[in-house]
Amino acid sequence: MIQNPSEKIGNAVIMILLGVFCLFCVLPMVHIFALSFSGNRAIMSGEVFLWPIEWNINSYKDIWGDTSMIRSLLFTIALVVGYTVLSLIATILAAYPLSRRNFKGKNILFAMIIVTMFFNPGIIPNYLLVKELHLLNDVWALVLPILINAFLLIILKTSFSQLPEELEDSAWLDGCGHFRYLLRIVLPLSLPILATLALYSAVDRWNTFQDALFYINDAHLYPIQLKLYEMVINSFVNDASAQEGFSASTPVPQSLQAASIMFATVPIILVYPWLQRYFISGMLVGAVKG
Repeated sequence: MIQNPSEKIGNAVIMILLGVFCLFCVLPMVHIFALSFSGNRAIMSGEVFLWPIEWNINSYKDIWGDTSMIRSLLFTIALVVGYTVLSLIATILAAYPLSRRNFKGKNILFAMIIVTMFFNPGIIPNYLLVKELHLLNDVWALVLPILINAFLLIILKTSFSQLPEELEDSAWLDGCGHFRYLLRIVLPLSLPILATLALYSAVDRWNTFQDALFYINDAHLYPIQLKLYEMVINSFVNDASAQEGFSASTPVPQSLQAASIMFATVPIILVYPWLQRYFISGMLVGAVKG
């Protein structure tokens, strides 16, 4: 296809803007990577930007030697896997009946679900609810309150609604019940959107630490992001105390902070290549009403 000059200029501008946007996304990660492998003297003197100075792996040795960090990482991996599986099951069981054309009252239920997207009770009511359910310092406090995401539920419900009605009619003629129809026909045809929802749920649970900050006091149940948060916050407090002339514990070196960020970020990044082929198709299937 031959492009006229204006189209070429427009495409070039778009490519440049996309390139700049990609740089803004990638450069901070590259900078953190460089800091994690650099010496503290080079970091303090501001010599490190995109390439490590005084290359060493001492920070990573310290992390792998810290049993609490390894425990938090393993706990977070188990938490993310368990939460993702349970969230998918709960979302599927909620989306399927809402997508059935003969399900009475589905519009009222669907409206109630949409309301939760715009009105949040806030931190204190959520904390009181978790406390009354006796879930404080319990791993279920990190799972049950966010088990179903209303936005993802709407996407999956829309995807289920797009399946041809003839499939359902033929399934009933063959003697299928709802569970058999769901397991044998609906779910296999919805793999792209399910993979997309799994990715969203896993990333959301991996990055979330506020609920653990509010509900968990047991260090054995700290997810990796909360460990990282405490490390950075403690470093800021120590720096502020030192500037005010108060005695403070030894601040965490910036190289160790950067290595901890890489330690907490790389595992979830490695998930993307496995689900990338489903991502775009899954979003298109769930976003368009046929």
